[in-house]
Amino acid sequence: MSAHTLLRREWTAFRRPARLVALATAALAVIALGLLYAAGNRASCDGPCPSGPVAADGTAVSDQFWFRHRDLGPQGSLTVRMTSMHGTITYPPPDHDEIVPGLVPWAKAGIIVKDGVRRGSSYAALMMTGTHGVHMQYAYRHDIAGGPGGVSAEAPRWLRLTRAGDTITGQESTDGKRWHTVGTARLDGLPDTVQVGLFATSPGDLTLREVGLGGAIEEVRFTQATGVFDHVDLTGAAGGAWRSDAVGGMNHTDWEKYHHASGSTERDGVITVSGTGDIGPSPTDGAVTVERMLPAGLFIALLVVLIVAARHGARAGRDTVPRGVLAARAAVVAAAVFVTGLIAVGTVVPAGGAILHGNGIQVQPVPVLTGVRLVAGTAVVLALCAILAFALGVLLRRGWAAILAALLLVAVPYGVTAFPLLPDALAQWLLRLTPAAGFAVQQTAVAYPQVVMHYAPSAGYFPLPGWAGVAVLCAYALVLLRLAAGRMPGRGQDWR
Repeated sequence: MSAHTLLRREWTAFRRPARLVALATAALAVIALGLLYAAGNRASCDGPCPSGPVAADGTAVSDQFWFRHRDLGPQGSLTVRMTSMHGTITYPPPDHDEIVPGLVPWAKAGIIVKDGVRRGSSYAALMMTGTHGVHMQYAYRHDIAGGPGGVSAEAPRWLRLTRAGDTITGQESTDGKRWHTVGTARLDGLPDTVQVGLFATSPGDLTLREVGLGGAIEEVRFTQATGVFDHVDLTGAAGGAWRSDAVGGMNHTDWEKYHHASGSTERDGVITVSGTGDIGPSPTDGAVTVERMLPAGLFIALLVVLIVAARHGARAGRDTVPRGVLAARAAVVAAAVFVTGLIAVGTVVPAGGAILHGNGIQVQPVPVLTGVRLVAGTAVVLALCAILAFALGVLLRRGWAAILAALLLVAVPYGVTAFPLLPDALAQWLLRLTPAAGFAVQQTAVAYPQVVMHYAPSAGYFPLPGWAGVAVLCAYALVLLRLAAGRMPGRGQDWR
């Protein structure tokens, strides 16, 4: 019997109404719960909600800082000496009156070249950070480490940004004489006149509150950073005087109103700049990632797929079918589940995104190839899970035992890590070592080392890249299928 004939025969045997209804139910669960999630998220503004800043490519970014600036022409440089950096961290209720001096690790103060003061416009900055030393950052995503250490009056840091057309070069020095180049950035399309100056900003201090069985949700405390500068030397100025502005909203908190306002002051050649916020990528700043519509429906679909595949495998194990027939049955189950997943995810992602947009919710844009990987990759993962459950059914020969084993191997690790139930470390290990690692293919959010966030599975961040997670799942499926085939007789008469 030819392979084509055998596959056709096995598909005819597989497509019983009960199985087709089960797979249709799985697809509808993904679609219905995903669309329900999208429909339930609505902007609460009176009228159109103001959108957060976006970069030139449409991605959400953070762009909030205090800026003391002046016009800079096509050629020029700004050199400063930084003698101090300090800050404050405020606690939320019930400790709202407690103010702690200190800097969060990614507090920033330094110098910056920026295409105007519009939020989201291109920039390149050279800065001291709270605990990471000197860094050069540009175009929101890029980060280059410079020299380590802090700054003080006894050990000042000199910073210099030089513009040559669209190219910005950052340099640092400990004495103002010997300079080290930190990095070079090319900002295509810079106008002839840009803004250059001193800045300060400080992102919220992230703390985690324990929930569930050790899981955590994030809470953010207000922080502020202050940089002190002198020996300010600007060449290539395009006219105009120094100006002082907040890029993004500032001075709205009680701390800023009644204790220490964000802003800039100058006295006897010493400039002090204080600010709050951040400059950089913002994976979740008011934007929803498309994969957040999937977990609830995908979990139900996964249960259905595992049950259907495990029972089908158990029947094959009891029938002691030849290996060729076994391979054909596994291929049919995988193909049916792949098509089911492709239809379900391929429907809910664009439709749910459109609903979210209509409800005034900002959706993080996804490149075309990333969207294809999300849709097709999730379908492949479901198909591999079906092969795994099918192989367990063949090995155990009892449907209930195979279903239980498949649920414990795949569904339970996926379910308990998709929500903040377990400690982050345990959730991450489960998604490294179990077949549920394959679901990393869904992740579209990017983890940035220069942005402090709750990079945990429950927040949509997997410990393995998508390809590595799929490789783990594929290894489980192939090993179990190989063991299952080893219990079957040879080709038999079906291949003659």
